[in-house]
Amino acid sequence: MVLSDLKGDDIILCQITSQFVKDDYAISLNDNDFLKGSLNKPSNIRPNRLFTAEKGIIIRRIGTVKSQMFDRVVRILFEIIS
Repeated sequence: MVLSDLKGDDIILCQITSQFVKDDYAISLNDNDFLKGSLNKPSNIRPNRLFTAEKGIIIRRIGTVKSQMFDRVVRILFEIIS
């Protein structure tokens, strides 16, 4: 999940996985959480798994989550940092 499109060539990303996740930060992600697009199977967003990457490695956009889901991820991220 793209959290921020930085100036220059990098973006900040949050891991999304279809694997079963057992931690306090995982947020379930289903097709009804999307404005556009969908997933092959139910997945989990992992706000505790952030990384930066060069924009050029992004091959395609899977979809766009609803603003409520994005806001939830950001809220949990702030809780982790605080």
